[in-house]
Amino acid sequence: MNRFLKILFPAPPTPMATSALILMSRLFFGMMFLNHGIEKMMAFEMLSISFPDPLGIGNTLSLLCTIFAEVICSLCLIFGLLFRLALLPMIFAMAVALIAIHTNDPFIVREPALMYLTIFFILLLAGPGYFSLDAVIHQRITRRRSN
Repeated sequence: MNRFLKILFPAPPTPMATSALILMSRLFFGMMFLNHGIEKMMAFEMLSISFPDPLGIGNTLSLLCTIFAEVICSLCLIFGLLFRLALLPMIFAMAVALIAIHTNDPFIVREPALMYLTIFFILLLAGPGYFSLDAVIHQRITRRRSN
């Protein structure tokens, strides 16, 4: 019975366990989002002609901004480097996709943008965790200040 209660009502996760979950989320969602960006990079010539321009900055520049969010920012997300700063373009890209590009599409088409937007916002609030380059940089800065 005691084992069942521990499974049903577990203790709160430790900070290391939480950081491990954040790391797994960063890796999974970062790789998935990176894949979208690589696909867009490979089809750049074809997409630059017809890519949506919801901000009025031109098709090619809109595509470049999206590729930046999906490739460069995804890599920063994966490694936990400039984590919160990197999430801002990713959140913006998914908000634009959800609100401006897929406005009249059925929910099944809008769903991936909504899921990415949600997880990116949650990660923004959670932070990069201990297993990130931001944490390493923070430790080095803290050590220098204390010496």
